[in-house]
Amino acid sequence: MDPQGVFCVNPDCADRGVSDKGNIKVRSHKGGRFGCAGCKKAFAATKGTPFYRLHKDQSLFVCVVTLLSHGCPLPAAVAAFGLDERTVADWQHKAGSHCQALHQHHLEGNKLDLQHVQADELYAKRQGGRSWVAMAMAVPWRLWLGGVVSPVRNMDLIQKLVSMVRLAWLPGTVLLICVDGLASYVTAFWLAFREKVRTGKRGRPPYRLPGGIWLAQVIKSYSGRRLSDVVRRVLWGSAEQVAGQLRKTKTGEQINTSYIERLNATFRAYLAGLTRRGRRLVKDEQVLEKGMYLVGCVYNFCSPHRSLRVEQARGKKWLHRTPAMAAGWTDRLWSIRELLAFRVLHA
Repeated sequence: MDPQGVFCVNPDCADRGVSDKGNIKVRSHKGGRFGCAGCKKAFAATKGTPFYRLHKDQSLFVCVVTLLSHGCPLPAAVAAFGLDERTVADWQHKAGSHCQALHQHHLEGNKLDLQHVQADELYAKRQGGRSWVAMAMAVPWRLWLGGVVSPVRNMDLIQKLVSMVRLAWLPGTVLLICVDGLASYVTAFWLAFREKVRTGKRGRPPYRLPGGIWLAQVIKSYSGRRLSDVVRRVLWGSAEQVAGQLRKTKTGEQINTSYIERLNATFRAYLAGLTRRGRRLVKDEQVLEKGMYLVGCVYNFCSPHRSLRVEQARGKKWLHRTPAMAAGWTDRLWSIRELLAFRVLHA
């Protein structure tokens, strides 16, 4: 047991959430417990992870979660390991909740020069109806920025998604936003990124967008199931500025949403309910949300992306990187066990 990186979880402790201060000591190797020198409280080493109060072997838990995060149906995990269906569903919920907290932790603590963001929404099939899932990604890093689930595709759904983009964005940097023709995106991004202009006059100050925020749309028209027309237009900024940012980030020769659509395909393959033509449904929106965060965090931290690899001068020819490595969230490839063992301070 290593106390490095471990923090106290006692809400009444002055050092709650503070790691590497020297106040955490090993209390029991056999029982797997740490102690805080500040508040004199002891806590389990698994506190803040899905392993906390787990009544099965951790290796079994990791194996089941790994299968679920790669699209294995829940009944298949039940049949393969002889577990109760409610146990597997609870494990998926615990792992998804942990991944959601972990994702929020990195999103809030690491501002990024996003450069180019794409957003899109897709529907999921659940028992009793449909749900909408809106997601965004930072294209140069292939980083999934998060997603929101809602029973309807409305302004509230888009605003919650845009707030995640705004949270991750490093103010003062250039940002190109590419979306589809949904009008809610324009309003939502305006409300999230606008800033007040201090004129020194009486009354409400006017609003404006920061310099370097550009928005472009890809509007597709269909005739039946066949694509009939594609219109690309720039709403904020100029066509030259947008084209220059695309060249700078090496993310296409023209306005596109192909990267987020490719990411949608990854989620469709791994998450029940998002499959276009299939009979698999999700029970409710909470199951869909937790499953989405489980798949998204495994994609960000545990799955090397071929387009992100870099050539090395010595040793191995290529350094394979995950989106989280490319974005600077971490410096190594995580295993799913490391992902689940990352301690998150819950509210």
